[in-house]
Amino acid sequence: MDNELLKKVRKIEIKTRSLSRQIFAGEYHSAFKGRGMAFSEVREYQYGDDAKSMDWNVTARLHSPYIKVYEEERELTVVLLIDVSSSSIFGTQEKTKRELVAEIAAVLSFSASINNDKVGALFFSSKVEKFIPPKKGRTHLLRILSELLEFRPTSQGTNISEALRFLSNAIKKRCTAFLLSDLLDVNSKGAPNYEEALKVATNRHEISVINVYDQREREIPNVGYVRVKDAESGEEFIVNTSSSSFRNDYKKWGEAAHNQAERLLRRYKVDTIDISTNDDYVKKLISFFKNK
Repeated sequence: MDNELLKKVRKIEIKTRSLSRQIFAGEYHSAFKGRGMAFSEVREYQYGDDAKSMDWNVTARLHSPYIKVYEEERELTVVLLIDVSSSSIFGTQEKTKRELVAEIAAVLSFSASINNDKVGALFFSSKVEKFIPPKKGRTHLLRILSELLEFRPTSQGTNISEALRFLSNAIKKRCTAFLLSDLLDVNSKGAPNYEEALKVATNRHEISVINVYDQREREIPNVGYVRVKDAESGEEFIVNTSSSSFRNDYKKWGEAAHNQAERLLRRYKVDTIDISTNDDYVKKLISFFKNK
């Protein structure tokens, strides 16, 4: 790791580790601990036990009702699914989406580490670019952070389905996964392209979505004729932002894409938080964890 990168990593580590210790560790703990249940033992059925826990094989063998007993898993596996597509470098405020994602991912990583959980990361664009398997330890977390700050994808587009399918296949034990993305993986009508993969992933893992966006992606100001470039396709064109019909169409499309993504995520009971590049993400995350 070169000196410049080391300085960046150290700076973000100091800031986000402090936040994790002072603010998020308790909220993270209450939000995610105890969600997973591991089989412990079987015992004889007692009045008031849930019949859904009956162990029918043991019951049939011993000719007496027995139930399965589960206990909370004390250790979680956390996987960060991080969108590194070209649209993530966009930002009109103090931070780009990529820089904001890096800070949020660091807070989540250190919160998990404080609770002695394993952390892994998956970087994706239109394909899975890199997978760092879950492990514990500061050295491991700093590796994830340095990759986040310096990683350069080989593809430009966004394919959330690829990331979710990889997660479903690579992590067999139920995990807590955070998808950090602008969710700009939609068809021409703004409908999400990743419903089938999301359906499978939510059956196997606990998925939460952190939708990181810039306000200019949803509403464009009146600044006359401007040349714009699609970061993912590379296509360039000139638009007249002084046209009210253009601005209204742009806003309607952005709202439609956002609303359709929200409906899809609600359908599969995925907890979601929207964080803009000009938001105080600390307050947003505190509220997110408290409401889980």
